[in-house]
Amino acid sequence: MIYLNYNNLDAETQNHLLSVSKEDVENRFGNDLKRYAQEHHLDYDALLDEEATRNLYTYTYVFNI
Repeated sequence: MIYLNYNNLDAETQNHLLSVSKEDVENRFGNDLKRYAQEHHLDYDALLDEEATRNLYTYTYVFNI
């Protein structure tokens, strides 16, 4: 088995995983993030990108070759 982190993946895979992570974060925390962005005068999309990227580093990528 090979253990990788997000940085070790190619750009296409990173982009795909980022879009999946955005959907996941938005489904779980979308209302809270929107409220936080409004209260602190932040850009919601930038906040979503940041949280989605942070979410990606919580995953462990394992490949069987």
